[in-house]
Amino acid sequence: MNLLLDNIELVTKEKIQIPFNSNFRTVILFEIMMQDNRFSERAKTYKALELFYPKLEEITDVKKAIDNIIWFYNCGKDEITSNTNKKKGKNKQIYSYEFDNELIYDAFKNQYNIDLEEIEYLHWWKFKAMFNGLKADNKIVEIMGYRAMDLSKIKDKDMKKHYKQLQEEYKLPDMRSEEQKEEDFAEALW
Repeated sequence: MNLLLDNIELVTKEKIQIPFNSNFRTVILFEIMMQDNRFSERAKTYKALELFYPKLEEITDVKKAIDNIIWFYNCGKDEITSNTNKKKGKNKQIYSYEFDNELIYDAFKNQYNIDLEEIEYLHWWKFKAMFNGLKADNKIVEIMGYRAMDLSKIKDKDMKKHYKQLQEEYKLPDMRSEEQKEEDFAEALW
């Protein structure tokens, strides 16, 4: 899939073939829901199907429908992408549509003159391309840089302390359940 060459609406319809919600808000709700530990995996799966498929009765293959959601979430690419950076084999979240919403809104308004509150429809792939293309002078990009920073690579103690303080100031809430925290702690020991 190539945003410069392909009609993304047509690509989506050819792949999925039944009514499918491709609006950026749907995917943002999906991502927020997937990070919410109050829901079981089963509930998340059902809610994801509800979000993306306005006519659930037209789904004939649930596994294929879920695979299509993942394909769509990944902007038509086969490899898995996410809002994380790899760090010592772990995923490190560097932004949150829930907690950074005002900064993301501000960045789109300033850079693209798009009011994300007022726009009725924006295909997820276009939104994601614009989000990935945000310039460094946007506050959200600056903050994501702090969150992604590997402090172990900074030799100067004062600089390391400075960036550690910035990471602390801009850290995202830990959304893991107590069980996940215990599993991660046990895993870190081995």
